[in-house]
Amino acid sequence: MTREELIKKTILYLNKLPGEKLVEVHDFAEYLLARSENYFLEENIKVLSEKSESLSFLENEEEDIYSVSDVKEKYK
Repeated sequence: MTREELIKKTILYLNKLPGEKLVEVHDFAEYLLARSENYFLEENIKVLSEKSESLSFLENEEEDIYSVSDVKEKYK
């Protein structure tokens, strides 16, 4: 079934529903759309953050400046 056929069939069903059920369908469609938009937004943010070099300083290996001998009190 094509997108257009599915939309037409859904509209036929919607026309047969009582008002309170139509509100439920509307709310559910609004929820699905928001969830879909949030998913794409999250995916795009993920891609951008992976490409970003803002946290690249965390990848550098640094030598340890402290050792066990620097500890004044040991955990028991």
